[in-house]
Amino acid sequence: MKGAGSKPGGSPVATSESTTALLRELVAHLRQNRTGLREEWARRITEAKLLTAMTKDEVFAEATSVYDNYVEALETGTFEALQAYARNLSERIIPRGVQTDEVVGIVLLLRDVLARSLFSRYHADFDKLNRILDAYEPAANRIAITVAVGFVQERERTIREQQEAIRELSTPVLQVRERLLILPIIGVIDPQRARQLTEQLLRGIRTNRARVVVIDITGVAAMDSNVANHLVLTVEASRLLGATVIVTGLSPEIAQTLVNIGVDLGKMNTVGDLQGGIEEAEHLLGYKVVPVSETGTPAP
Repeated sequence: MKGAGSKPGGSPVATSESTTALLRELVAHLRQNRTGLREEWARRITEAKLLTAMTKDEVFAEATSVYDNYVEALETGTFEALQAYARNLSERIIPRGVQTDEVVGIVLLLRDVLARSLFSRYHADFDKLNRILDAYEPAANRIAITVAVGFVQERERTIREQQEAIRELSTPVLQVRERLLILPIIGVIDPQRARQLTEQLLRGIRTNRARVVVIDITGVAAMDSNVANHLVLTVEASRLLGATVIVTGLSPEIAQTLVNIGVDLGKMNTVGDLQGGIEEAEHLLGYKVVPVSETGTPAP
């Protein structure tokens, strides 16, 4: 038969109440000693050569904010405010070159500074110290994980945006004359880049009301069957928007890939090189190259 002070699972009710009371006492201690602990933490950060991309005043300001959010998370048991602050902090310091290990390092330093403070505060009562640490450590570990995950997520978002910008720069859609676009492609084409290429091209066709597009793949050494299929679909999608696509610079390997996947190259407008592609595009648009002497200007 269970005692009156037990939960159905056998855990004494007093345990959770005791943990709450201990955390409340811990939070009161951390708030009362906020100035000294915060300064000690900032000093330890500097000694460990963390956050070197930031000034001493900036480190102290961020240490103050992290400390207050840390104590609030201990007090309330909720981590939403800490997560929001971690994302905001990461957004501000990642562009300055702060690394993940630095952020994790400063949080672990704070945990160490606070633990040392607890040892100093309760060293005369070993039993109380153990109970305080038992209440503190799980919450402190969760806080460290929350901050680290928030930083990593923000860093991954930044990297994705940078990769997106690089891809856009590596696949420029150029207007060389009215209704004529050129898309020079250089390097490896993976499925993600292939999709982006298509989106940029179709957007360029619509924006510039292009009638002819020259896709030059001279700088592409090879492509797999999935990307080759995507190229074919891009040509078809462009045609549906009213633009004729001329593909230039096909290597023997890429041509073989197209043949292997069943593409009828007779239905794809291909020209050997970029210059020939532009000449063919101008022909389709009705442009005519006239020698200077025919315009009334004496030929040299």
